[in-house]
Amino acid sequence: MRLLTVPALLLGLGACAQTPPTDPDAPPGPELAAAISGHTPGKPASCVLQRDLRGNRSVDNGAAIIFDGPGNLIYVNRAPGGCPSLRFGRTLVTKTTTGSLCRGDIVDIVDLSTRAHYGSCSLGDFEPYRKVEQ
Repeated sequence: MRLLTVPALLLGLGACAQTPPTDPDAPPGPELAAAISGHTPGKPASCVLQRDLRGNRSVDNGAAIIFDGPGNLIYVNRAPGGCPSLRFGRTLVTKTTTGSLCRGDIVDIVDLSTRAHYGSCSLGDFEPYRKVEQ
């Protein structure tokens, strides 16, 4: 379990930094479109094993989080209520004991050096995209 204690004052500040809700059926924004270009979509999954995830980044101002999977696989997660952007210095902190990230899990966006909390979001489905080999 990864747990981070954040001062209560910073929790209040993070609540103001939420992004608008996202529509999982909306067409991808320009950054997401570029990220999935050349990839074939697969069947969405409700959970993925954390050991299979190598990194993450947000695109389109927090509209989606891209998780790097094994090999040439990426997972796109569009948090239904929106998610604060993972800008430089910010990281995604999870609080799971199952070894998986799942739809509905709450994640925090935190700057680990300053301990500033930028908000939380509930994850959506994990949409797999595999890079097309040429």
